[in-house]
Amino acid sequence: MAENRAILYAFWLSSCSWRVRAALHLKGIPFEERSIDIVKTNQQQTEQFRAINPAQKVPALVIDNVTLVESMAIVQYLEDTRPEPALTPKTPVLRARMRELVEVVVSGIQPLQNNGLQSQFPTTEQYTKFTRYWTDRGLQTLEDLLQKSAGEYCVGDQITLADLCLVPQVYNAVGRHALDISKYPTVSRLYEKLLKEKVFKETHPKVIKSKM
Repeated sequence: MAENRAILYAFWLSSCSWRVRAALHLKGIPFEERSIDIVKTNQQQTEQFRAINPAQKVPALVIDNVTLVESMAIVQYLEDTRPEPALTPKTPVLRARMRELVEVVVSGIQPLQNNGLQSQFPTTEQYTKFTRYWTDRGLQTLEDLLQKSAGEYCVGDQITLADLCLVPQVYNAVGRHALDISKYPTVSRLYEKLLKEKVFKETHPKVIKSKM
């Protein structure tokens, strides 16, 4: 498909942004990343960015003359419009297994770590305790589910959307919350393996930050 260079509005440390960045990389889609600082300057709260994403969150992707928001809607669009290489399994059961894992991350873990949530807690300590608890519980759920589906990757021997969700979230758990993931052997094994994959090396937050 002929295309102009896509524009990804993202924050270097955002797990949702990393999912989309990795999908673009795997699909071989040329893109320009424009940084939106959601921590220090709250650029996402400006009226200018609200015109891009009414929810005032990252990521947002401008591609094919449309603007798309919400990371999983974006990656599904990329999968639908650029089906190779495939990021979803071929069989209904394996696709369901993939979506189980994806939902644990995007619905059960990540929303409870959003920066905006912190303002609803009286102290940082209470917020940290809350997020650590739900992250740890989510990782245990992932561990149990992965024992049913994992091969070389989260679902068999193919990189799927589940891997794109797992890596950023575990990176967040280790780096932000200092959680010990060794008690989750399947999660830990997959995470260490995936970090060595070219796609995650080249889209890693530290690499993105170094280019800013």
